[in-house]
Amino acid sequence: MFDFFRKYNKIVMIFLFLLIIPSFVLFGVERYQGSGGDEKVARIQGHDITRPEWDQQHRVETDRIRQQSPNVDPTVLDSDALRYATLERMVRDRVLAAAAAKTNMTVSEDRLARMFAQDPGLAAFRTPDGKFDRDAFMRVTGRTPEQYEASVRSDMTTQQVLLGVSGTAFTPPALASTTINAFYDSREIQVARFAPDSFASKVAVSDADIESYYKDHMAQFQAPERADIDYLVLDIEAAKKNIVLSDADLQTYYKDNTARFGTKEERRASHILINAPASMPAADREKAKAKAEQLLAEVKKAPNTFAEVARKNSDDDLTAKNGGQFDMGPKGSLVAKPLDDAVFALKKGEISSLIETEFGFHIVQLNDIKPAQVTPFEQVRATIENEARAQQATQEFAKAAEVFTDAVYQSPDSLKPAAEKLKLTIQTAKNVARTAAPGAAGALASRNFLSALFAPDSLERKQNTEAIEVGSSQLAAGRVTQYTPAHAVPLADVKDKIRAQLVTERAAVLAKTEGEAKLAAWTAKADGATFGAPVTVSRREAQSQPLPVIDAALRADASKLPALVGVDLGAQGYVVVRVTKVVPRTPPAPELAKQEQAQVGQSIAAAEDAAYYNLLKERFKAEILVPKPADTLPVAGR
Repeated sequence: MFDFFRKYNKIVMIFLFLLIIPSFVLFGVERYQGSGGDEKVARIQGHDITRPEWDQQHRVETDRIRQQSPNVDPTVLDSDALRYATLERMVRDRVLAAAAAKTNMTVSEDRLARMFAQDPGLAAFRTPDGKFDRDAFMRVTGRTPEQYEASVRSDMTTQQVLLGVSGTAFTPPALASTTINAFYDSREIQVARFAPDSFASKVAVSDADIESYYKDHMAQFQAPERADIDYLVLDIEAAKKNIVLSDADLQTYYKDNTARFGTKEERRASHILINAPASMPAADREKAKAKAEQLLAEVKKAPNTFAEVARKNSDDDLTAKNGGQFDMGPKGSLVAKPLDDAVFALKKGEISSLIETEFGFHIVQLNDIKPAQVTPFEQVRATIENEARAQQATQEFAKAAEVFTDAVYQSPDSLKPAAEKLKLTIQTAKNVARTAAPGAAGALASRNFLSALFAPDSLERKQNTEAIEVGSSQLAAGRVTQYTPAHAVPLADVKDKIRAQLVTERAAVLAKTEGEAKLAAWTAKADGATFGAPVTVSRREAQSQPLPVIDAALRADASKLPALVGVDLGAQGYVVVRVTKVVPRTPPAPELAKQEQAQVGQSIAAAEDAAYYNLLKERFKAEILVPKPADTLPVAGR
């Protein structure tokens, strides 16, 4: 059936057009909306968050992360856990916004203006004349200034909601001390271990036991489905290869960017400054100007004396000792624009007329000129070609994406036509699963791409997937060449594994039984108890002891020492812990104690924030309608 559609797609499209358009006229567009694309994923005060909104917000957040950290593991960004975290943030933002609106909280224009004026990040977008570079801001942030302002205003407003709670958190020194000491206090302990290995020789496992375990735990012995695949990836770099540039194009680019492929003209000058800032009284400014004119006449008459006159008379302490001389620099390197313009208007050895700036009156002599140098075209040809390709890459990628999408569809049984048209290499991968393998990258880390590969049409008919977006400016398409469904691993292949597992489990039971018996006996009569050497442990210094042992030692009744406690470590056996001494923490220095109290206060404030937020969720009837994923965030490289 699908082959018919592929073969006669134009006829089918015309038929569907004639069929669908009248139905839109008769029944309206509304009937064709909300059929699944508007799935509700959360609700706050009767207002829904839909799956498309969730997807869009997650794309925005992951794109921002990719821009900031290009090497981030795509598996992490595409994980269920991170997607769910995005939804939780959306719900939180809307709950806090609702609370702010309910209490009429706002941010004044003056406060917002002060915050923007003090923001060092925004200062980078101001031009030398103090104007805000709107285009640069949008290129870097991906947002308009108005969108940024609205976002900041919203954040500041919602922060006030929680500030009323966290800002009043109070931590008495006694509470901070009790909390901190629970972390730092130590116990001196001895342990007696009952390891399963010591009891393994006492365990007998029959073939019947193994077969019974195998039948009762079939889910443990399932080999997951796997697929061998071919796939293509189209990205910006691949698109660049298809850009054809003529020598004329490269020459034009070179001429338009000549200044970038060489060095600018630089000039060295000397000046004499007579201070006369704008705040100086008019009479004093006139005196300063008269002095400057007198010095100008003097150096005009004897140019060779300029350096000496500058040393004796210039008010610029930094340059006067060097005869008024500046460092060599290009145009625009001098702070005062009139001074800079004058330097680049003079001929070598020439002395300017009097120049007035915000600092006072200047006399300038041009000492030297270093001509601009342009790197020959052939030396920068490779750089020019690469830059020119990069400029056209986005447009070329859009064209290539259209060709790619059409080619993998029109030739469903092979990726070769698409590869030949776009000069792409067909890649292969074996034992691909429905979920990304640890450390997977690119297309093989994309949830959407893997889902398409394991779709029924792809598995059963071995046809190409559609073109799937697997990253920023990155498309992939693949086809399954070999599929192995999930199946039970034969008993013979796992018999030894089951035997070892049963021995371990039964030995652990024997170890626990022995440990509990010893605990009871030593509690009744301490004589004959055998423990290891004493060690001092705490939550900061475990001394290679398992965490359950540390917890048990710290929870033991310190009023009755020595105290015995038993700890069941499961497959690691059983431990009897003897607590012999409480080792209090050495009191910290006053400054450290103050820092610790502040840290405890921050933790309490965070806990109160969380409690208040949970109250707000109930008040505004906030609920997430999709289940929380069981998986945790993937760890790159594991």
